[in-house]
This record gives sequence, structure tokens and C-alpha cells, in this order.
Amino acid sequence: MRRKLRVAAYAICVRDGRLLLARWIDDDGRPEWTLPGGGMEHGEDPYDTVHREVEEETGYLVEITGLLGVDSFRRTFPRRFGRQVDHQGLRLVYEARITGGELRPEIGGSTDMAAWHPLEEVPRLNRVGLVDAGLALWRERPVTGHVAVPAEE
Repeated sequence: MRRKLRVAAYAICVRDGRLLLARWIDDDGRPEWTLPGGGMEHGEDPYDTVHREVEEETGYLVEITGLLGVDSFRRTFPRRFGRQVDHQGLRLVYEARITGGELRPEIGGSTDMAAWHPLEEVPRLNRVGLVDAGLALWRERPVTGHVAVPAEE
């Protein structure tokens, strides 16, 4: 079985009771909301990843105001010829505030829309588990930087 580790960094941006989210299309063609952010490039610092990814996906410039914690998951993906990939995702979640730029969709990237959502409406959105994990870290601010959230499917 092939093993793969992906490290990524994301931002929780809450302003006036609203959460900034980016929308991407999953492998089955369904739109899902996620935190702005994404995979680190080789040699890139995760702090720089958050700045780059938030600007790419939303048009905003941000200031990182804190490291909220780490979310990780592990799952197996089927591949061709009966092979499988044991995938582990390690996601650093930062708190950030908008300092400039203008809201706009990403062009030619992994997301197709960015929008602000009232916090009370987030549970009704079609979203990835990272959104819930990030909000739990933001609300609870655990000293360990870890919260228990249901596993992603």
C-alpha cells in the first residue's frame, strides 16, 4: 500500500459574525464549502502558505493573529489495479483578519467562489469536516491545539 502525507494550512476569518469560506467541487461534482487555504509547496513555511492561499482563493490579504491548532485525518483511497493509498492529511489552522484586497472568486484554481456566511447558518451548508474542526478550534481555543471532531468521510 502506498502512503501519502499532505500538509496544508488554512485560515479562520470571522468578521461581524460571519465566516469566510471558499467553495470547491468534490470528485463527484458536488460543491462544498471549506476554509480558505491549501497545500504547502515544497520548502514553503505554513505561515506563508496561508497568506498565499487566502489571497488566491478569496482576493483578500490577511494578517495572521494566531495559530489555533492542528487537524489531522487519515483515510484509504482506492486506486487502479486494486491498489490503495493510505492518505494522511495534516492541517494547520490559523486565525486571521482581513487587512486588504477585495472579495473575488479564484480564477483557474481549485475553488470557484468565496463568500461570507453568518456563523449560525454554517451548520446548514454543504461543507467539509475541516470547517467544523476549524470553528471548534476557534471557539474553544484549546491549549493543546486539538479538538475531537467527527471523522471526515
